[in-house]
Amino acid sequence: MRRTTTRGLVSTLAAAALVTAGIAVPMSMASAQTGSATGFASQNGGTTGGEGGRTVQASTGTEIHRALCERADSSTPIIIEVQGTIDHGNTSKVSGDSCDTADDVIELKNISNVTIVGTGGGAVFDELGIHIRGSSNIIIQNVTVQNVKKSGSPTSNGGDAIGMESDVRNVWVDHVTLQASGGESDGYDALFDMKNNTQYVTLSYSILRDSGRGGLVGSSESDRSNGYVTYHHNLYENIDSRTPLLRGGVGHTYNNHFVGIQKSGINSRAGASVQVDHNYFEDSKDVLGTFYTNERGSWEVNGNIFDNVTWSSEGDENYPAGPDPRSNTSVNIPYSYELDDAGCVPEVLAQTAGAGTGNRVSDGNCEAQDPDPTDPTDPEPTDPDPTDPDPTDPEPTDPPDGTNLSAGAGADGSSKASGTSYGNVIDGDMGTYWSPSGSTGRISVKWDSDTAVSSINIREAAGAEGNIGSWRVVDHDSGEVLATGSGAGVIAFDTVSLRKIDFEVTGSNGTPRVAEFETYAGS
Repeated sequence: MRRTTTRGLVSTLAAAALVTAGIAVPMSMASAQTGSATGFASQNGGTTGGEGGRTVQASTGTEIHRALCERADSSTPIIIEVQGTIDHGNTSKVSGDSCDTADDVIELKNISNVTIVGTGGGAVFDELGIHIRGSSNIIIQNVTVQNVKKSGSPTSNGGDAIGMESDVRNVWVDHVTLQASGGESDGYDALFDMKNNTQYVTLSYSILRDSGRGGLVGSSESDRSNGYVTYHHNLYENIDSRTPLLRGGVGHTYNNHFVGIQKSGINSRAGASVQVDHNYFEDSKDVLGTFYTNERGSWEVNGNIFDNVTWSSEGDENYPAGPDPRSNTSVNIPYSYELDDAGCVPEVLAQTAGAGTGNRVSDGNCEAQDPDPTDPTDPEPTDPDPTDPDPTDPEPTDPPDGTNLSAGAGADGSSKASGTSYGNVIDGDMGTYWSPSGSTGRISVKWDSDTAVSSINIREAAGAEGNIGSWRVVDHDSGEVLATGSGAGVIAFDTVSLRKIDFEVTGSNGTPRVAEFETYAGS
């Protein structure tokens, strides 16, 4: 029997909830180059940055350039620990045989084997972008890059927070915060761009927010030489589009949290393919598909949650994957990785993503399930444990004791998909069902007079078992939330007298199909 409480975290983050890659450090600090590259950055020989090289400190952009220029040659490994604010006033060109720098941008051009890591009180690149061009084996970790403009004043790096182009290989960007203060009309471009033959890149445990554009892979429909890029454990928040936009190549996005995506999210186009695993999409629009072109891409989807996601209709240059996202390709991922349950992702990232979090990571073993049944806040403390071997323990769809009160009642809802009906959930026929017009929605049972109800039984249609993700049960007239949880089955709560009861699907793993919404006075 499923419990009716909100999903909890069972195995959350390693080492007493959190583990820091490499060595243990206080939350306010990070040691240089902690951990090892993950995702596609671990391929093609791996990404080690300045490992084994000299460590230097820098508190200005000019000092970063000088550290690069004072190496024996352009491939001599170096770790540059950065602290303080790097801006236009302290970033100038430095010349040397081992570097090629410029004013008003951190220029990593035609070099290799470099780590830039924020330490101490933090490193903020303010209105100043990081440009990687013709370079390889680069690590950027634990820094904030903010408000980089392409128009207005001052400008830097074409408006990209971090931009890569021209035969770039093996870049790992980890635990960074990339943010703007608006879109293109406000003078900003993108947060994380890759173009002109950039490959083997990973963006992990980072925050991208408050921007018109998240980032692209390929600058035009003909720029298809990029790819082999992994995005994992990142928070995308309040972004219009491009989370990311992929043209050609292969992408992998897993355990990311997308919230407030305004126009479009993962945009696979121009022959690109992307594997989309265990992400949490919330309060967003058109989070996956091919958009703004008729040159389509493809995707493989596994274990994602779509929480209050809306979808536009398919049309010219607009091919959303929803409202029932299904795989239309198979993507080969050559590296190993551990997946947290999608339901864990918001909480995991709240503790690990972005600069200043101590480079903490998840152990990849988080499972979203019901809390400890001994928890005094659990509304069903006497309900048997799901693993209870008692042979009398009912199956999730076994009805409670008593008469199904939905028989003879009425039904309505928030929307209904073509070919379905609200009344199908109260007709006693498992062959008919209701589906919302999107991936979430409300279905209600109602009576002409007050009716005592203490449990419901949500029965999914054949072939749709497991599609219902998170939900709420609500007294429609008072707005009181009676229960929350995930998955279909029997849901019990304190007896309440009401005239209309709502079952709200707030997240799903496919199109919800409710065959029967049974209501009972007994538990």
